[in-house]
Amino acid sequence: QVHKVESGGGVVQAGGSLRLSCATSGRSTNYITAMGWYRQAPGKQRELVAAIIGGRVTNYADSVKGRFTISEDNAKKTVSLQMLNLKPEDTGVYYCNVRVGNTWSSNWGQGTQVTVSS
Repeated sequence: QVHKVESGGGVVQAGGSLRLSCATSGRSTNYITAMGWYRQAPGKQRELVAAIIGGRVTNYADSVKGRFTISEDNAKKTVSLQMLNLKPEDTGVYYCNVRVGNTWSSNWGQGTQVTVSS
């Protein structure tokens, strides 16, 4: 099990920016092969926003390309999400997740709320 704690959410106006961070802990952190950020908007399913594989390869949802940047600190076992030019549709609870070996974790942290006002 990898324990995850997200932080950095808040309320911003459209066009603003936020930086989310996720700290991980647990014995399995040494075997993390990928990290990702997901979000869940009210009334919608959780969706993948960004992922970083092997510390180098990044994938983004089309809706955030060019605005969000995912990065990880392998030594600190943390993953961050820099969000620029935020839009009201970015509103939701943001969660981080990790892949240990070939398996994405099935347990989720509390997440961090992001609210973008128009």
